Amino acid sequence: MTEPSIRKPLGVLLILTIVTVWTVAIVSLSPWIAHAPWPAQAVIYLVAGIVWIFPLGPVLRWMEAGR
Repeated sequence: MTEPSIRKPLGVLLILTIVTVWTVAIVSLSPWIAHAPWPAQAVIYLVAGIVWIFPLGPVLRWMEAGR
């Protein structure tokens, strides 16, 4: 029987931290974003809604493979 890995619980905590920090950052910028025209707001929030996914790749790889 193998020892359970601590990587998965730590990875979950890291993912939650990344999402929380990203959310706080975007929300703190929202007063300035609110003054932009609506098409610019749509682009900003669309990009912000996608960009947070990219740092998760290495975390997920580390959780599964340990690299």
